[in-house]
Amino acid sequence: MLTFDSDGVRIAYIDVAPPAGAGDPVLLIHGFASNHATNWVSTSWVRTLTEAGYRVIALDNRGHGASEKLYDPEAYASELMADDARRLLDHLALPRADVMGYSMGARITAFLALMHPDRVRSALLGGLGIHLVEGKGLPAGIPDAMEAPSSDAVADPVARSFRIFAEQTRADLRALAACMRGSRQTLTRGEVAQIEVPTLVSVGTRDPIAGPGQPLAALMPNARPLDIPNRDHNLAVGDKVHKAGVLSFLAERP
Repeated sequence: MLTFDSDGVRIAYIDVAPPAGAGDPVLLIHGFASNHATNWVSTSWVRTLTEAGYRVIALDNRGHGASEKLYDPEAYASELMADDARRLLDHLALPRADVMGYSMGARITAFLALMHPDRVRSALLGGLGIHLVEGKGLPAGIPDAMEAPSSDAVADPVARSFRIFAEQTRADLRALAACMRGSRQTLTRGEVAQIEVPTLVSVGTRDPIAGPGQPLAALMPNARPLDIPNRDHNLAVGDKVHKAGVLSFLAERP
């Protein structure tokens, strides 16, 4: 992987050209406890987008994958993680990109679109609906689950599933605990209404973690929802309906 310095934090990323060698850039931002490979390569998103003619850039968020691990929760504020994405665009000399995030990555994308709308050609928010505003979804015990002696010691089934997932991705559990404690900021309805870039909100119809996508899209002046039928939080990300909807959206946006 390639790396760059984001205000003192080492961030790892990939930069994959389409077969033709050039294309509009799409920046991918993964979810909590995941990494670029699990979220975007294994689900065939990188191949899907490059074959459609896009240049794909995907980073490992701070505390995840090959990026630097930090243990202070304040280092994981959504604004700081959004600035990592912005600095990656700076590093690559890209004035703007379509930005697609999933779950925590969608939260980061929303903050980026609010803070730096000139850098975001469009925002694709996957796996995050109205809970961006309401702050519900994941159980509060996930940091404790990451610090538990084993997954068997975690009582909450959702928290246990994230602990098992983190172990499968060989994540730094202490860094993930700090990340979850520091990155759960919400946006107000008024702030969401200020996101004026073309936006797609894609949520599985069986995803209680995200909350429904329609109410979130309704708050934005230039957004539309995409229901991913019969998919939960984990399965919606790589679903064929999700991919088709994103490709259609990208083809139509200004």
